Amino acid sequence: MPDSDPSPDSHHADATATAQTRCGFVALIGAPNVGKSTLTNQLVGSKVSIVSRKVQTTRALIRGIVIADKTQIILVDTPGIFAPKRRLDRAMVSTAWSGAHDADLVCLLIDARKGLDDEALVLLDKLAGVARPKFLVINKIDLVLREKLLALVAAVNAKMPFEETFMVSALSGDGVERLRAQLAARLPPGPFLYPEDQMSDAPMRQLAAEITREKIYAKLHQEIPYQSTVETESWKDARGGGVRIEQTIYVERESQRKIVLGEGGQTLKAIGSAARRELMDILEAPVHLFLFVKVREGWGDDPERYREMGLEFPKN
Repeated sequence: MPDSDPSPDSHHADATATAQTRCGFVALIGAPNVGKSTLTNQLVGSKVSIVSRKVQTTRALIRGIVIADKTQIILVDTPGIFAPKRRLDRAMVSTAWSGAHDADLVCLLIDARKGLDDEALVLLDKLAGVARPKFLVINKIDLVLREKLLALVAAVNAKMPFEETFMVSALSGDGVERLRAQLAARLPPGPFLYPEDQMSDAPMRQLAAEITREKIYAKLHQEIPYQSTVETESWKDARGGGVRIEQTIYVERESQRKIVLGEGGQTLKAIGSAARRELMDILEAPVHLFLFVKVREGWGDDPERYREMGLEFPKN
């Protein structure tokens, strides 16, 4: 009966079920544009991180959540690690390394075409100070000859021994299933931390903002620098079903606002249409998306903006 206390047997059953499950955090570390977001999406089987030709599109720790058999893998897709110049850059790099130190496992992604370049060498040096089991993931293997791949694996492991090496193509999915299985096997026993049907802990409002930001980069990748951000101002159920979303695109100068708007507002309209289509696919419901562009000078130095992006505000 519903109101009666659970029997001792049911407590035992719960404990047994928990003991059979595994759960943990896996940090994906790598230089900009090595394919971390694409790999996250491939592992999850759905879009949770934005993918762009522009480097530095992932700002906060967006987690993808993967269920592999009886294991919940929580992916921490960290910002690409690079030499920071501005305050925002420093916040992103600091966040990336905190994600590595807090994770159960760390995956270092290296672009097979770039190999052991300066960025990869800097990462290897810093990873030496992270006391976590480390996997090496060579990505974009479909673009490089096998002999070169084997030489790269040997060279990286000579610099720092990894628990295991995986060769994948995040774009095609080649090798990703084996990586997923091995990550699941290495995580600690424990209960799931998220509902089984949840793929990301980024709230939908944040994901919607990320999708619009991706479309800005896709449309204006040469013209708009990183001093642009998107905020979802309102999210309401629409009459007749679906959702009504209002977003503001913030830029730092009036000249940038004009670029985002385009001739007669055509550029903004194209960005909105692309974002709306993708949101409809994800939400499986009609989406009414309204975009506004505003100038907010110096938003890159505003602590509140950093909190909204899930970043620590660097003091200097």
